[in-house]
Amino acid sequence: MTLGLIITILALGIVLFILLNQSKKAKTKLISEIEKKNSELTSKVDENNKLNSDLERFSVIVSIENEIELKNKELLGIKTSATELNDKFINAKSIFKELEKDIKLYQNDLEFVELGIYEPIFDLETSEKYKERIKQIVARQKQLIKGGNACICQTEWVVGNSRKQGEIMTRRYINLTLRAFNGECDALISKVRWNNVKRFEERIKKSFNAINKLGKSNNTYITDQYLNLKLDELHLVYELAHKKYQEKEEVRAIREEQREEERAQREFEKARKEAEIEEKRYQKALERARKDLGLVSGQQLEELNSQIAQLEQNLREAHEAKERAISRAQETKSGHVYIISNLGSFGENVYKIGMTRRLEPLDRVKELGDASVPFTFDLHAMIFSENAPELENLLHREFDDRRINKVNYRKEYFRVTLDEIEQVIIDKFEKEVDFIKDIEAQQFRETKSIIKQLEQAKEEQSEKEIEKYPDSLF
Repeated sequence: MTLGLIITILALGIVLFILLNQSKKAKTKLISEIEKKNSELTSKVDENNKLNSDLERFSVIVSIENEIELKNKELLGIKTSATELNDKFINAKSIFKELEKDIKLYQNDLEFVELGIYEPIFDLETSEKYKERIKQIVARQKQLIKGGNACICQTEWVVGNSRKQGEIMTRRYINLTLRAFNGECDALISKVRWNNVKRFEERIKKSFNAINKLGKSNNTYITDQYLNLKLDELHLVYELAHKKYQEKEEVRAIREEQREEERAQREFEKARKEAEIEEKRYQKALERARKDLGLVSGQQLEELNSQIAQLEQNLREAHEAKERAISRAQETKSGHVYIISNLGSFGENVYKIGMTRRLEPLDRVKELGDASVPFTFDLHAMIFSENAPELENLLHREFDDRRINKVNYRKEYFRVTLDEIEQVIIDKFEKEVDFIKDIEAQQFRETKSIIKQLEQAKEEQSEKEIEKYPDSLF
């Protein structure tokens, strides 16, 4: 082998070695780059997965937000509807109240009227003066109608080119208007009572406005002056009826006082006659005893003297009783003021403060506890006074704001305590009085006890029925 060939082979080997070495390095580099790309690709895949996960969460959030937006729109619609319904409700409620008020104007019941309690306008002294005033009001109404000032038409109508026919039509319409208004007013005035006077007043005004509204097309209306006269007539008729009732009550009260006085006078007269009879009987017995003085002696004489002394004492007492009865009959103001209660009928701290001139004042208390009340009265004080009406009026004035009945002052019941009554008597009347503070209310308490026993017996009977038939409960 030649040297040149050997060199060539060595050179080729070296080149081959270098190429193999470079190839190995390139391969290593390529593997490294592939691994790097793979790592980057894996990272991107992870990022993509994360992004997909975020997108899924975001889509859920977007879906929720869309749902919230939808619900908000629905809520806004509901609120709008609610506002509209509320406005409709307020409007309907206002209309309902107006209709309810109108209905009450035409109801005929005895309930307390919302329009208020009637306050007297004329407040005349007697029913005769009311009758006279009503006549004057009716006469003034007729004058207004006659003078053409009750109902007025401010337009000169022409019918068929004729003013006269227009005047005839206007007069007829005015007559029709007044007839309608007067008919409504007369019907109400004839039925006016304590519980409807304010309603009827409103109804007259409502009729006035309704009729004038109908007459607006013809420019015809009833005047305020005529309306006021009709209202005056309504008020006067009502006050007349009320005044008649007051006068009737006053007459009844006077008759009751007269009957009470007659009873007292009969008692005084009876007591006087009985005292006179006793006085005469003791006088005769005393005269007989004195005649017998000279006929006895010793023990009989002492007994007779003792008998005479007793007869003289009885004679003096009979004479004093007669004089007392005569004196009480002559004194028109002396009597007893009584304080009584009725727990079962009226409750606690309700007392009747009254007066009687009876010789036996307890008879009056017994009469008050008759069949008109379910239980008898308890007496707390019986005060004798030379001027009983003054003492009674003093107590009534002192407790005027405590009256149970604010309308009829003949009902002498007051919501007070016994201590307050006693203090007023001590301070104002300067009189010591023995008060019975305890309220016995025997019949009332016994009744409560009986009711309690009956309820207990009923409960015991029910328990026995349950024990006897326990399965009936299931």
